[in-house]
Amino acid sequence: MSDLKITHAGTVQTQTRRGPMNPAAPFGQAGSVYTDADDDAIVPPLNQVFVAITMVDDCVFDSSSGLIAEDANKFINTETAAHDAASGAETSVLGSGGLVVDSVIFPAGMTIYGRWTEIDVGSGGCVAYIG
Repeated sequence: MSDLKITHAGTVQTQTRRGPMNPAAPFGQAGSVYTDADDDAIVPPLNQVFVAITMVDDCVFDSSSGLIAEDANKFINTETAAHDAASGAETSVLGSGGLVVDSVIFPAGMTIYGRWTEIDVGSGGCVAYIG
């Protein structure tokens, strides 16, 4: 696999691809799945993640394992607080002030973006997009 290089205003950024990701399908074109509180947790295909979640009903994720991020320090999740460095200790890749998504009600129609490896809905329903 080759690296993806983007040039903008004289700056070159490089992103190394991991796994058999289709570069034409990073935003959900790889499929989607519906789940609700009556179903078990959903997991994307191997080497893929859920990249967006749209709430069909007001939705609350299971309190401990409802929203599992590929990188819990980077994307909101129900296990740990993402971007939760101490105030004044922020870096170029880590912010401060983040909270655990615990008992948060995401309203119907809202879409959140990130990279999740497992979703388990405590109440409501959602559509998760694979990328």
